Amino acid sequence: MNNVYNESILVCVYYGRNGERLIKRGCAIANMMKSPLYILTIDPKPFDELDAEKIFYIEQWKEYANSHPTAQFIMKDNESRPVSKVIAEAARENNITQIILGQTAHSRWEQLTKGSIINSLVREIPFVDLHIVSVSRYIQDEEGIYDKGIRAYLIKDGEHYKLSFNHDKQTEYEGIFFKEADTDFDNGIFRLMKDAATIHVLVIDGIVTELKNVDIHTAMGLDDSVE
Repeated sequence: MNNVYNESILVCVYYGRNGERLIKRGCAIANMMKSPLYILTIDPKPFDELDAEKIFYIEQWKEYANSHPTAQFIMKDNESRPVSKVIAEAARENNITQIILGQTAHSRWEQLTKGSIINSLVREIPFVDLHIVSVSRYIQDEEGIYDKGIRAYLIKDGEHYKLSFNHDKQTEYEGIFFKEADTDFDNGIFRLMKDAATIHVLVIDGIVTELKNVDIHTAMGLDDSVE
């Protein structure tokens, strides 16, 4: 594959299902630009001390890298340095021009390092493009039950709330609506912030009867305990 645009893509992944989505985004960009792709994960623990769940994700990421003609997986374990330092080092070593971070991983790493990764990376490698990919517009939905989330609003309507796709003065909540696939009705899940917490509520025919958090697996019919 000829690197037509002289670009190199680095995808930074943290444990969780959103890593797959970030890698697919990186693959799409790398394919479009015919550029090499690097997948990086960082852990403060040595590899042989990682639990089974973390190793599962790492093996998946390796498979994704192997399936792409120019991808390479990079594991930085037993790392005590700030995450931004490790990312910057990997970027320099591999002549990276674009870095992709997920919003959740970005926030999690900031918690671990007690600082802004974005600001640190801008200082460390100022000539690299940073892409922060929002994961709030997606829910775990391997079965394809829900469409990609779109911005929507809840308007108080008597004892219930009415779904709207336009913001006005009567709007009480702003969030993301995940519509059920293959239906003409506004049925699905609405994600919003309430009392400083993220919750998911059911939407049936464009109406939310109560702001009660629902379990996503149950809402998708994936709870094995339910007959």
